[in-house]
Amino acid sequence: MIRDLTKGSPAKIILVFTLPLLIGNIFQQFYSLADTLIVGRTLGVNALATVGCTASIMFLILGFSQGLTAGFSIITATCFGAGDKQGVRHSYVASIILSLLITMVLTIISVIFARPILEIMHTPPEIIEGAYNFIIIIFWGIIVSMLFNLFSNVMRALGDSRTPLIFLAIASIINIILDFLFILKFNMGVSGAAWATTISQGISAILCFSHIMRNVPILKLHRSDWHLTKKIIWDHLRMGLPMAFQASIIAIGAITIQFALNNLGEVSVAAYTAAQKIDILAIQPMMSFGITMATFVAQNYGAGKIERIRIGIKQCSIISVGFSIIVGLFNIFAGHFMIVLFVGDNHPKVVSLAQTYLNINGSMYFVLALLFIYRFSLQGLGQSLAPTLAGVMELIMRTFAAIILSKYLGFIGISMASPLAWIGSCIPLGIAYYITHKKLYGLSKHKCIIQK
Repeated sequence: MIRDLTKGSPAKIILVFTLPLLIGNIFQQFYSLADTLIVGRTLGVNALATVGCTASIMFLILGFSQGLTAGFSIITATCFGAGDKQGVRHSYVASIILSLLITMVLTIISVIFARPILEIMHTPPEIIEGAYNFIIIIFWGIIVSMLFNLFSNVMRALGDSRTPLIFLAIASIINIILDFLFILKFNMGVSGAAWATTISQGISAILCFSHIMRNVPILKLHRSDWHLTKKIIWDHLRMGLPMAFQASIIAIGAITIQFALNNLGEVSVAAYTAAQKIDILAIQPMMSFGITMATFVAQNYGAGKIERIRIGIKQCSIISVGFSIIVGLFNIFAGHFMIVLFVGDNHPKVVSLAQTYLNINGSMYFVLALLFIYRFSLQGLGQSLAPTLAGVMELIMRTFAAIILSKYLGFIGISMASPLAWIGSCIPLGIAYYITHKKLYGLSKHKCIIQK
């Protein structure tokens, strides 16, 4: 259902939009969560480490596609807020064409360099073959991930966060069923988990596209909508590429962490893998509020409702920080029980290390909550420099943790990487936000940034 976020109580609109988005993000995490849980409990800790050591490489490529399509959708949301229906369709067409072209490049590069990257990261010899078999299937399926992100982000740009949730729920159930079928019935090992993820994502992409074709009249394309100007293409690249590179910069930082982690051995890799899956689920409320602000701010920016943007950011910050404190306390005091679900109770060292990670990260979730609000709000206003600088700061801090802290503090040093990255990232974002905050009063009504 298309929803106009420029009307009504900001806090209520934000909560209503965020709830299905949050549930949807959690379902999306079930793709990798189901893989990890089923692999860890059926194939063992060694297989768990095999899947876990590919996470940072996957984020390097798939994160690029997520950032790219999110950047495109900001322009779509701005046009929608401005009431420019043709601008919305032009944005949709530009997003489709650019996404397909960039997917071709990403697929070729990732498939060619998958094994060399695993070798450069010092992936342990006993798991590198399984890791390659897993990641190469994921990389051949980049197209389905790109298309799902594209279609779901377009729907969210138009205020519909509920429909992508429904399709994610269906796909997640299919993913879990296929995991058991491929791993236990057909004995496909970690490759079965990769196929389950790829197929289920493909199904969700098809469902999203089918829904748009049948139920979203504003995206019903005409021949004239395919006539794009250089400016339309440039506007999308100007927003999409910085957000994509920002995600990749963060992923490079994660790869440096994985490199250091591999040097600590299989137990540390398994502990980090299990803890990170829990951590990713825990941060979904903060991330969802942030994503909501990108659409909320973009629509209201297009409509020229500047004071409403200020009020919405303030209210969302309070709500998100409150959630972050609750989730952080849960991980600190109940994380142990979640970890055992992944590795069982026969690996006390793995459980202990994973709990250390959750304690350190959970205590700093409130910083992450503000980071998401600042980053996505600035992106909703069409700003890309500060978020990109924030990504560079994350890379610097994670590299510091990987090279220096891991050497002297071992697994504890690696566990400190994310909190340090959040703090470092908040510096440019905080400065840029408060400068922008003061300037918002002087902004006049902003028309759709796509000019015919």
